[in-house]
Amino acid sequence: MSSYSDEPELSGYVPHGERSLRSVRMRRAMRIVVVVGLICLVLPGILTTASFSHATAERACAIIAPYQDPSTQGSSAHFELFGDGGLGWQCYTVGAYGGDRNVAPLGLFPSIPTRPEPGEPS
Repeated sequence: MSSYSDEPELSGYVPHGERSLRSVRMRRAMRIVVVVGLICLVLPGILTTASFSHATAERACAIIAPYQDPSTQGSSAHFELFGDGGLGWQCYTVGAYGGDRNVAPLGLFPSIPTRPEPGEPS
Protein backbone atom coordinates (compact mmCIF):
# COMPACT_ATOMS: atom_id res chain seq x y z
CA MET A 1 0.00 0.00 0.00
CA SER A 2 1.46 3.35 -0.96
CA SER A 3 1.33 6.47 1.14
CA TYR A 4 1.07 10.14 0.24
CA SER A 5 4.83 10.53 0.60
CA ASP A 6 5.29 8.16 -2.34
CA GLU A 7 2.94 10.28 -4.48
CA PRO A 8 3.66 13.99 -3.91
CA GLU A 9 0.93 15.08 -6.34
CA LEU A 10 -1.75 13.77 -3.97
CA SER A 11 -0.35 15.69 -1.01
CA GLY A 12 -0.63 19.00 -2.88
CA TYR A 13 3.06 19.37 -3.66
CA VAL A 14 3.64 21.25 -6.92
CA PRO A 15 7.11 20.47 -8.28
CA HIS A 16 7.33 23.62 -10.43
CA GLY A 17 6.34 26.13 -7.81
CA GLU A 18 3.29 28.31 -8.44
CA ARG A 19 3.59 28.55 -12.23
CA SER A 20 1.82 26.05 -14.46
CA LEU A 21 3.56 23.55 -16.71
CA ARG A 22 2.22 25.18 -19.89
CA SER A 23 2.17 28.83 -20.86
CA VAL A 24 -1.01 30.77 -21.58
CA ARG A 25 -0.17 30.76 -25.30
CA MET A 26 0.28 26.97 -25.32
CA ARG A 27 -3.01 26.39 -23.48
CA ARG A 28 -4.86 28.67 -25.92
CA ALA A 29 -3.31 26.83 -28.88
CA MET A 30 -4.32 23.47 -27.41
CA ARG A 31 -7.89 24.68 -26.88
CA ILE A 32 -8.11 25.88 -30.47
CA VAL A 33 -6.79 22.55 -31.77
CA VAL A 34 -9.33 20.65 -29.65
CA VAL A 35 -12.26 22.81 -30.84
CA VAL A 36 -11.20 22.50 -34.50
CA GLY A 37 -10.81 18.73 -34.03
CA LEU A 38 -14.31 18.40 -32.56
CA ILE A 39 -15.79 20.44 -35.39
CA CYS A 40 -13.98 18.23 -37.92
CA LEU A 41 -15.47 15.15 -36.26
CA VAL A 42 -19.06 16.41 -35.96
CA LEU A 43 -19.57 18.50 -39.11
CA PRO A 44 -19.36 15.63 -41.67
CA GLY A 45 -22.08 13.73 -39.80
CA ILE A 46 -24.36 16.76 -39.77
CA LEU A 47 -23.78 17.45 -43.47
CA THR A 48 -24.36 13.79 -44.40
CA THR A 49 -27.59 13.65 -42.41
CA ALA A 50 -28.86 16.89 -43.98
CA SER A 51 -27.99 15.72 -47.50
CA PHE A 52 -29.58 12.31 -47.00
CA SER A 53 -32.74 13.86 -45.50
CA HIS A 54 -33.04 16.31 -48.41
CA ALA A 55 -32.73 13.53 -51.01
CA THR A 56 -35.24 11.34 -49.16
CA ALA A 57 -37.69 14.24 -48.79
CA GLU A 58 -37.48 15.00 -52.52
CA ARG A 59 -38.14 11.34 -53.41
CA ALA A 60 -41.02 11.05 -50.92
CA CYS A 61 -42.54 14.28 -52.20
CA ALA A 62 -42.30 13.06 -55.79
CA ILE A 63 -44.37 10.03 -54.74
CA ILE A 64 -46.89 11.85 -52.54
CA ALA A 65 -47.60 14.95 -54.66
CA PRO A 66 -49.22 13.24 -57.68
CA TYR A 67 -51.21 11.01 -55.34
CA GLN A 68 -52.57 14.02 -53.40
CA ASP A 69 -53.04 16.31 -56.43
CA PRO A 70 -53.24 14.52 -59.80
CA SER A 71 -53.13 17.80 -61.73
CA THR A 72 -49.67 18.73 -60.39
CA GLN A 73 -46.81 19.41 -62.75
CA GLY A 74 -44.10 18.61 -60.22
CA SER A 75 -43.18 18.63 -56.58
CA SER A 76 -40.73 20.27 -54.23
CA ALA A 77 -39.66 19.53 -50.65
CA HIS A 78 -38.49 22.24 -48.24
CA PHE A 79 -37.31 22.16 -44.64
CA GLU A 80 -39.34 24.63 -42.57
CA LEU A 81 -39.23 25.60 -38.92
CA PHE A 82 -42.78 26.96 -38.84
CA GLY A 83 -44.50 25.23 -41.74
CA ASP A 84 -48.13 24.15 -42.03
CA GLY A 85 -47.30 20.70 -40.68
CA GLY A 86 -44.92 21.94 -37.98
CA LEU A 87 -41.17 21.54 -37.73
CA GLY A 88 -39.67 19.44 -40.52
CA TRP A 89 -39.82 18.76 -44.23
CA GLN A 90 -42.89 19.94 -46.16
CA CYS A 91 -44.04 18.68 -49.54
CA TYR A 92 -45.39 21.19 -52.07
CA THR A 93 -46.92 20.74 -55.49
CA VAL A 94 -45.65 22.94 -58.29
CA GLY A 95 -48.45 24.12 -60.53
CA ALA A 96 -48.50 26.51 -63.44
CA TYR A 97 -51.74 28.32 -62.57
CA GLY A 98 -52.57 27.31 -59.02
CA GLY A 99 -49.17 28.06 -57.56
CA ASP A 100 -47.42 26.01 -54.92
CA ARG A 101 -49.66 24.13 -52.50
CA ASN A 102 -48.65 22.24 -49.37
CA VAL A 103 -49.80 18.64 -49.73
CA ALA A 104 -48.06 16.78 -46.90
CA PRO A 105 -45.79 17.20 -43.90
CA LEU A 106 -42.91 14.71 -44.11
CA GLY A 107 -41.49 15.19 -40.59
CA LEU A 108 -37.94 15.73 -39.35
CA PHE A 109 -36.59 12.50 -40.83
CA PRO A 110 -38.61 11.80 -43.97
CA SER A 111 -39.14 8.32 -45.31
CA ILE A 112 -40.45 6.95 -48.58
CA PRO A 113 -44.16 6.28 -48.13
CA THR A 114 -45.65 2.90 -48.90
CA ARG A 115 -48.95 2.39 -50.64
CA PRO A 116 -51.64 0.85 -48.48
CA GLU A 117 -52.75 -2.60 -49.48
CA PRO A 118 -56.35 -2.97 -50.70
CA GLY A 119 -58.67 -3.12 -47.72
CA GLU A 120 -56.23 -1.40 -45.33
CA PRO A 121 -57.15 1.99 -43.91
CA SER A 122 -54.88 4.75 -45.23
